[in-house]
Amino acid sequence: MRDFIETEAVVKEYDSVILKRIAGYVKKYKAHFVLTIAALFVSTVGELLVPVLEQRLIDDAIMPRYLRIDAAPELVEVLDGHSKDELERIAGARNAIALPPYVFVPETTQLGISRNIKDRLEEAGILDGEPWYAWTGDEDSGGAAGAVSIKDLARLPLKEKAAVRRKDIRTLFVIVLVLLAVLVVVFLATFVQIVSASLVGQKVMRDIRTQLFAHATSLSTGFLSRSPVGRIVTRLTGDVETINEFFTSVVVALLKDLAVMAGVIVTLFYLSSSLALIVVACLPPVLITTAVSRIRARDAFRRQRVASSAINAHLSERLSLLPIVQLFRREKKSEAEYAERNDELLAANMDEMYVFAVFRPIVEFLAVLTTAAVIAAGANAVLNLNLSLGTLIAFINLVAMFYAPVMDISEKYTILQSAMAGGERVFALLDEAHKIPDVAEPRHRDVEGAVEFKNVSFSYKEGETVLKNLSFKVERGQRAAIVGYTGAGKTTVANILTRLWDIDEGSIALDGVDVKTLPLSLLRRSILPVLQDVFLFSGSIAENISLGLPLTREEIRAAAAAVHADAFIEKLPDGYDSVLSEGAGNISAGQKQLISFARVIAHNPKVVILDE
Repeated sequence: MRDFIETEAVVKEYDSVILKRIAGYVKKYKAHFVLTIAALFVSTVGELLVPVLEQRLIDDAIMPRYLRIDAAPELVEVLDGHSKDELERIAGARNAIALPPYVFVPETTQLGISRNIKDRLEEAGILDGEPWYAWTGDEDSGGAAGAVSIKDLARLPLKEKAAVRRKDIRTLFVIVLVLLAVLVVVFLATFVQIVSASLVGQKVMRDIRTQLFAHATSLSTGFLSRSPVGRIVTRLTGDVETINEFFTSVVVALLKDLAVMAGVIVTLFYLSSSLALIVVACLPPVLITTAVSRIRARDAFRRQRVASSAINAHLSERLSLLPIVQLFRREKKSEAEYAERNDELLAANMDEMYVFAVFRPIVEFLAVLTTAAVIAAGANAVLNLNLSLGTLIAFINLVAMFYAPVMDISEKYTILQSAMAGGERVFALLDEAHKIPDVAEPRHRDVEGAVEFKNVSFSYKEGETVLKNLSFKVERGQRAAIVGYTGAGKTTVANILTRLWDIDEGSIALDGVDVKTLPLSLLRRSILPVLQDVFLFSGSIAENISLGLPLTREEIRAAAAAVHADAFIEKLPDGYDSVLSEGAGNISAGQKQLISFARVIAHNPKVVILDE
């Protein structure tokens, strides 16, 4: 028979209710979260400025080129009216340099002329197809304006060339300094963003863990007995960790990716609306691919979670019951069952891997396709004097910037699903209301220790009665023994007296007062059982005896001596400071029982119950 497997449905892609509850924990750290968003905005703007500055660096400093236009009347006369209007518009372009009869227009100016007009101007001898370099009459050029063809400029001696391009050198220096400053700001903003987001995530995770642990310890024994320990531990560890990843890997990263993609589109239209439209036209296949991969990734994620739960449940049970497996020679059977679940997990992980193995190459192919379309259209625009070389290079870099977040968003989708599923399970445990009702503890209350059961009936499961109409009374200082066969309910008496479980019918009184009206802290301080299944915590023997009480070492020794546990404790190398391993596996069962006796004596209850 296959063992029980926790198989909560992993169906949450986005849940506003869970998101609001998570946001409730962020309110305490609103300043850090605002700082994260501000740093994200600064870093995004800085990253988008880099290709724009590179474009300025190329067009304004490294390769500043001008078109020479001859506006002589005898040449203009051969043009028709439309061509004359176009010529007048070109000659009046921004940053044009007039050196009669010529006008030099920067290539960075998007002239927006058709191939027909360009050919007509070249045929008339008005537009020189060769690139020129021109400068204005300012201090950088010695006070005189001038122009020289790029070919002739290359032949000039280095000293003269430097004198002519003095302004370009200064521009180059300024842009490089600005670029370095932007990169430093981006680095600092990214650092602040990562640290702030991680800080918020870690603090939220700490608050949820603390609240979850406090809530789990207040739940009734009935609920805890029905819930596997591994499941609750998973809530406090793995599921809470997914919420931390939600902050550090999803929220901030998703906002950054969306901001970069939106910023890239805006920057593309700022640089060239015609090329930007080409990029936008290439987006539908990307959106369709992303949508399909999201659905496939969701299904693969569900299968992986179910398979992971199966193998974890199998491991937890088999390892905890390993002596039974060995005694009954079930090693081969357990290995076969584990191998079966391991193969299921492998197949589920491979399904998830295949989704990304297909998605990423497709997106990369579409990115290359978009870049190729931009280069083809951009090169044609450069040849037609409608685009500068620097703008084309900036476009290529911006296209790469746009597609990187596309792949990142798809990969973050699985983390988002995991965070929603983890958040759902965490809050489901926090909403669990199976608690033993408690009352406030009075300031002064003396307990004598008289116990009385009146017609008590109790069942762990409805319809399966363990105790029926049980009645007895034990006076203060009196000893009583309850004898019965295994499973008759002897341990149950201790459980219901200390209200680890609440009874179905009848009443239990301590000193004539119904235990349901007594505070749990008072009740459990006054009545302590030595349980049949002894449990000691990892730590020293002294810590296990005092168990939170501020006892002196002499009081601990006295409690141990009262049950004759001091004899073996003092023989240990470190005595009362000897450290017990998990489950106290480094001492015998009888020694564990004696320490448990000593613990009860040290706490000095009014009622002691010895369970077998």
